[in-house]
Amino acid sequence: MPDAKKDLVIFTRTYDLLTWLLPRCERFPKSQRFVVTQRLQGAALDFQEAIFEANARGGARRLEHLQAADAHLNKLRLYLRLARQWDWLSDGQYEHASRLVAGVGKLLGGWLKQTQATVAVESAGSGRAGQAGAD
Repeated sequence: MPDAKKDLVIFTRTYDLLTWLLPRCERFPKSQRFVVTQRLQGAALDFQEAIFEANARGGARRLEHLQAADAHLNKLRLYLRLARQWDWLSDGQYEHASRLVAGVGKLLGGWLKQTQATVAVESAGSGRAGQAGAD
């Protein structure tokens, strides 16, 4: 089970990312609001939802939600790079967003590794219990 402080940090950092990013998206070209902008916002919000779901679960189910969160974070990185390439974000804004995403990514990576280890131990333990019953 992840440390409660680590959980709090990832939720706080994700909230900080969302409160910074979502208002910036309103300044993106109106012609792209329902295409790239919507996907960027969706990836950010889907990431937050996935970590909430992961926190509410345990074991393999938690791992599934954390892996989904990782996929959403990768999509967010892509859309941020595109926004920078198309000059929707300045260099400074892109650097700030990248730092926020990298920080959240490190926290997620730690939570993923910890959960993978826990699931592996649980799987090994349940395998031994099944073998003992077969003897």
